[in-house]
Amino acid sequence: MKQFATLVNILATSTKTTDKLQALQHYFAVAADKDKVWVIAIFSGRRPKRIINSTILQKWCIETIGITQWLFDECYHTVGDLAETISLLLPEPEIPNKDTSEHSLSYYLETFIRIEKEAESVKKQFITDTWQQMDRREIFVFNKLITGGFRIGVSQKMMVNALAKTVSISPSIIAHRISGHWDAATTLFDNLLSENVAAADFSKPYPFYLSYAVEEDLKSLAEENQWQAEWKWDGIRGQLIKRNNDFFVWSRGEELLTEKFPEYNDFKNLLPEGTVIDGEIISLAAPVEEGVFKPLPFAALQTRIGRKHLTKKQLTEAPVGFIAYDLLEYMGEDIRYKSMTERRNLLEQIIAQTNHPVLHISPVIQFESWEKLRNIRTTSRDTGSEGIMLKRKNSPYQVGRKRGDWWKWKIDPLTIDAVMIYAQKGHGRRSNLYTDYTFAVKDGDKLVSFTKAYSGLTDKEFAQVDAFVKRNSIEKFGPVRTVKPELVFEIAFEGIAASKRHKSGVALRFPRMNRWRQDKKPTDINTLDDLKEMLKNYAPTP
Repeated sequence: MKQFATLVNILATSTKTTDKLQALQHYFAVAADKDKVWVIAIFSGRRPKRIINSTILQKWCIETIGITQWLFDECYHTVGDLAETISLLLPEPEIPNKDTSEHSLSYYLETFIRIEKEAESVKKQFITDTWQQMDRREIFVFNKLITGGFRIGVSQKMMVNALAKTVSISPSIIAHRISGHWDAATTLFDNLLSENVAAADFSKPYPFYLSYAVEEDLKSLAEENQWQAEWKWDGIRGQLIKRNNDFFVWSRGEELLTEKFPEYNDFKNLLPEGTVIDGEIISLAAPVEEGVFKPLPFAALQTRIGRKHLTKKQLTEAPVGFIAYDLLEYMGEDIRYKSMTERRNLLEQIIAQTNHPVLHISPVIQFESWEKLRNIRTTSRDTGSEGIMLKRKNSPYQVGRKRGDWWKWKIDPLTIDAVMIYAQKGHGRRSNLYTDYTFAVKDGDKLVSFTKAYSGLTDKEFAQVDAFVKRNSIEKFGPVRTVKPELVFEIAFEGIAASKRHKSGVALRFPRMNRWRQDKKPTDINTLDDLKEMLKNYAPTP
C-alpha cells in the first residue's frame, strides 16, 4: 500500500506531465503484478463495489477518536473531502505493526470483495483496525478506495504510455487490451497485456479517437478538398460490436450498455459478422421522411440513463437511434489503419445493407470553401447539432486525443446573465474555497434558481468570490451557504431543454461561468421569461 500511496501523492500534487509519467512508469516497473492490475483497473474506472456508505464511515471515525458529530461536520465542511477529513482526524500509530504495514494494494481490495456481504461488525473491525496500522497518507488512500472517490489527473493515454515503456507493447495494442469487460480480481497481468489471450474477449471495444477544438483560422488546415465535414451530434459516444454471433454496445466511458437500448436488438442479426461501428447513441424523433432524422434534446436521453428497468412510456418518449461515424472493424479485420475515405465507403455499404430505421450514417456536409462552411456552421442548432466535425480524408483512426486529423468546431455557446444565490466548497485543491455556485434569474420581484456552475473563473477570481461568500453569508444549510444576491455572472451553456425537475422549468447543457460581470448590478440580470424565450428558440423539437 505504501507504494500506491506514494504514487497517488505524486499524481495528485505534481503539475508536470513528465513527473506523473515517470511515477507511473516506476510503479509499473517495481510493483507486484497483482497490484499493477488493480492500478490499471482503478485508473480506468474498474473499482470494487463500495462496502460501506459515507454516513457509517463518518460514524466509525467519530467513535474511534471520540469527538461530537457537530465538530466532525465542521471539519468536513472546512476540508471538503470525506477521505481527507478522516485521515487528518485519525491519529497515526506511534509504532506501525510490521505484520500488517506491508500489506499490498491487492490485499486490501480483495478483502473488500471478500467481506462485501459480511455483517457490518466484520467490516467495522477490518476498517478501524486498518486505520490504526497506517500513516496519514495511506489512510487517505485507503479511505478513497472505500468511498470510490478518486479524482486524480491521470488520463488513460498517460497510463498506456507508462505501461508501454514497461512491457514493450505498442500503446495502441495496450489501449485496446485494457478496455472492455475484465475483472481485476481474476485477471493476471501477463494475460491482460497478452494480445493473443485478450483477443478471446469478443466484446472488447476499440479505444476511441478524440478530437481537438479548432483554435486557429481554418485556412491553416490546408486545402478544403482534403477534409470531410460532418455535424457534431450531442449524445453518448458509443461502439456497436457484432462478433462471434453476439452483439455488444459500449460507451466511450467503457460501460457496457447492450441491455439499455432494446432498439438495437435487431442489429445482432442484421449487422455482418466481425463489424465494429463508432458513432453516437442519441435520442431521435421518428423520421418525417426517408433518410431524415431529428435529434431530441440530450435531456431526453438522460431520462433513460442509469435506470435498471425501462417503462414503455420512457421508450416512447425518448426513442433511441444510432448515428454512425466510422467503421473500425470489417469482416473481423481491424481496419483502423485504412484511410477515412476507405472506411467511410465500407461504412456506407454496411448501413445500406442493414437498412434499419434506427441506424443512420452521419451526413457529409458539402462545402466549396471555408467561408461557405463557416456560414453553414451558423445553422447548427437548426439541425439539433453542436457544430461541425472536420476529418482529414486520408487519416487513419487513431487512439485517444491527437492533433492534426480530427477537429471539432463548435458553435458559440448561449449566454445569460444571472446572480449567485448559493455557494458550496469545492473538491480537491479547492476544498477550502467556495467554488460551486447556484445562480438565479428574475421572475417579477422574485429570484428563481435555474442552474449550478463551478468552472470558468481564474484562481484569483475564485479567491475573490470565496472572500465575498465568507463576508456575506446569510444562512447555512449543511455545506451550503445562502449569500447576498449581489454578484452577477454571465453563464454560458451549450443547449437548453424543458425540465419538470427544475423549479425554473428548464435544464441547461454544460453550464459554466463565462465571465464575472463586475460591470453589472443584480437589477441588470436576465429574467425567467428570457430563459423561456431561449427554450422556444433553441431547444430541439421533434
